[in-house]
Amino acid sequence: MTSTERQAKLLSATVRVANNIASILDPQELLQRTVDIICDEFNFYYSGVFLLSEDKQYALLKAGRGKAGDAMLAEDHKLKVGGNSMIGASISTQEARIALDVGEEAIFFSNPHLPDTRSEMALPLTVGTRVLGAVTVQSVEESAFSDEDISTLQGMADQLAIAIDNADQHAKNQFLLKQAERRARLLDAANEVGRGVASILELNELLPKTVDIICEAYNFYYAGVFLIDENKEYAVLRAGRGEAGKAMIAANHKLKLGGKSMIGMAARERLARISLDVEGEDAFFRNPYLPETRSEMALPLCTGKSCLGAVTVQSIEGNAFSDDDIQTLQTMADHLAIAINNANLLKEVERTHAELLRTKTYEALSSAPTEAIHWIGNKALPITTTAARMVEDLNKAELDVESLKEDLGMIDESAKLIMDVKEALLGPARETAPRPVMLADLWLASAYHAKTPSEKLTVKSTPGTPLAVGDSVQLVRAFGNLLRNADESGGKSITIETMPSETAGFVTTRISDNGIGIPEAMQDKIWASFFSTKGEGFKGMGLAACTHIISQMNGSISVESVPEKGTTFIIELPVAEKAPTVDLSGAPGKVVLIAPEGNWTSFVSTALNNAGKNVLDKFDPNADILLLDETLAEKTLPTLEKLGGKTLIISAAPSVENITKYLQSGVKDVILKPYTSAELSEVLG
Repeated sequence: MTSTERQAKLLSATVRVANNIASILDPQELLQRTVDIICDEFNFYYSGVFLLSEDKQYALLKAGRGKAGDAMLAEDHKLKVGGNSMIGASISTQEARIALDVGEEAIFFSNPHLPDTRSEMALPLTVGTRVLGAVTVQSVEESAFSDEDISTLQGMADQLAIAIDNADQHAKNQFLLKQAERRARLLDAANEVGRGVASILELNELLPKTVDIICEAYNFYYAGVFLIDENKEYAVLRAGRGEAGKAMIAANHKLKLGGKSMIGMAARERLARISLDVEGEDAFFRNPYLPETRSEMALPLCTGKSCLGAVTVQSIEGNAFSDDDIQTLQTMADHLAIAINNANLLKEVERTHAELLRTKTYEALSSAPTEAIHWIGNKALPITTTAARMVEDLNKAELDVESLKEDLGMIDESAKLIMDVKEALLGPARETAPRPVMLADLWLASAYHAKTPSEKLTVKSTPGTPLAVGDSVQLVRAFGNLLRNADESGGKSITIETMPSETAGFVTTRISDNGIGIPEAMQDKIWASFFSTKGEGFKGMGLAACTHIISQMNGSISVESVPEKGTTFIIELPVAEKAPTVDLSGAPGKVVLIAPEGNWTSFVSTALNNAGKNVLDKFDPNADILLLDETLAEKTLPTLEKLGGKTLIISAAPSVENITKYLQSGVKDVILKPYTSAELSEVLG
């Protein structure tokens, strides 16, 4: 074969190599395919690709042909740059090197894995001024290469260098893309956790649900929540995922603050900690309940200047977390910390409220005349004596039905009398007083608190319907019971209609469902305490409570029902003698009013416009004040935090826990609708 023919053959093979590797974007696949193609196309004994180490001190073997290549890769084969090797010399000088007789070549690295090599060529892999590494091609024949081969084979090496650089850049881009996608998934999961726990205000429910949501949302092996004890010495496990979590809680698992544990250090330092390999982490607590943990992240639970505890998330994979994950997962932990703090605040509010109510109760009882106390005792006496007689009859198996009915009647009469007295004595301790209320808006508030599905609910109000008078908090309780009954009836729709009553001085509300209805024989019984049409497991106190609440407000409730067609409850409440007026002349000039269409919305909007105010129905950060209906507050809480003291929550009947949540979000005040002029002027001022 002439020199020209040889060069033509080499050039043709070079083109084929370039064509075969040009479209490969996976770095490892590219390198391995390259050495295989080079050997196949050029009929070489061996080919290998070396890439520079990060410190540029060594050439690291990344792909090698056949069993020899596999063996060297298993040994992490590397050559010193500039050392006694063809590869090291080629990288150092960025020039091709040829050894025509490796036994005589001073810089040839004698390799026991390649005993048959007689000739070698090392070709630098360069892109511009950057050297990436070098490729070696080896032959079993002496003098297998010529200086003329260098330019041809270097062209192949240059194409390979470009392909390696492209694959490396592609891999980096894919890594960045995956990292971005991972951060997005983690952030979505963090928001999911936030949504899942935001409305839970009981710690015993909040914490177990939190660890379940975290593990499901992030696909973690384990999650646990630790809270700091009263003495601030230990982080005590309050909730843990699965059987391991239950076992640790039963064992009163706790970790010392600042001790040799991820949780203890995170809670003490208020900084997230990551362990990518728990076996090599000094601060990792080796837990026999969690033997498969390989990576752990501990995140502090902080609100303001207070640290409540820490949450641990664990994975069975090594290197499962990155520093970039800290910010995203800390967002999740912050959501949880706020929920825990709200639950603690509510517990404290409830404790304080209970203490206050007890005080008022004792005051009421102590102020009762001695005669009243004796009267109560006399009325209670038949209960104990009658019950004792019934027990005696049962023990003797001498049960007379008529006698039993008589005894039960005496107990019932005494209990009713005592309840009447209790209401009379404790009346002054009630939280709220009757006031004018817009019933349509009160039903919407009740549906919000009762979590009635919006797709089922229709609320109508006849134009010109007057305001009713009543205790809004108690009415929400009663209306909520009726809504829950309607929702559980099996029907697909609930319709509420408010209208002037046919009876002068009253307002009528009808709540109707198209559920299973109530049999006629039971319609007189549904008002009794502990009676239920829903079977065992239901206490049957809802309608009894409704009757009690509405009758206290000088109203009435009745029922119309047809089995399999539906049920309608009719509520009659007294008309308010005087409708509240609102003077908004002193209000700020630029007001944002966000509320569902209804009586209150048109009422306050008209009042603001009449006072010459600029009323907007969209969020404006430059607004002087934001009036926000409670039913929309849940979706707007992030906005509330930014607005601070600009925001007023308008509610028909706010719960204690919701008021706590709103005020923590920076809300200026919570006002009850329909409010008086003095109330609004005070909060606006």
